[in-house]
Amino acid sequence: MKRPEPVHVVKQRREALLRSLVDGVPYIRFLGIQFDRRGDELTAVLPYHDSLIGNPALPALHGGATAGFLEIAAMIELSWSSLWEGVEAEGALPAGPLRLPKTIDFTIDYLRTGLPRDAYARARVNRSGRRYASVHVEAWQDNRNRLFAQATGHFLMPPVEPSA
Repeated sequence: MKRPEPVHVVKQRREALLRSLVDGVPYIRFLGIQFDRRGDELTAVLPYHDSLIGNPALPALHGGATAGFLEIAAMIELSWSSLWEGVEAEGALPAGPLRLPKTIDFTIDYLRTGLPRDAYARARVNRSGRRYASVHVEAWQDNRNRLFAQATGHFLMPPVEPSA
């Protein structure tokens, strides 16, 4: 019977997978988005910065920054969940650069004003096949039960590279 891997090795592999997904998207760095990983669950975090304000009179988060945040949360969750089982089963990261899904459409519901503070988002994959996926994402600030935005997106999945 094979011994289970040490916990620190599993955590390092999971962090490396997440880092390789995030590092491939410069816009994530531009917005300052971070990801909090707990097991297989990801929470996207958009730390507040003055440059994210769209209407200084209110002040309110810019709608484009909110939309970008939600789309990134959806894409990273979709990629993370599609690669998770393979990485866990094989014990290694996929070879070569990771390809992210391409957005087909993305519909956002702005439910209330995004306040000048940190924002959080969590995405749920509703359907994921070889070619197409559907994802729902919700964003909140101080209270997870008081969403300030939500979105549904459809994505074209990257082609699976044949094994060597």
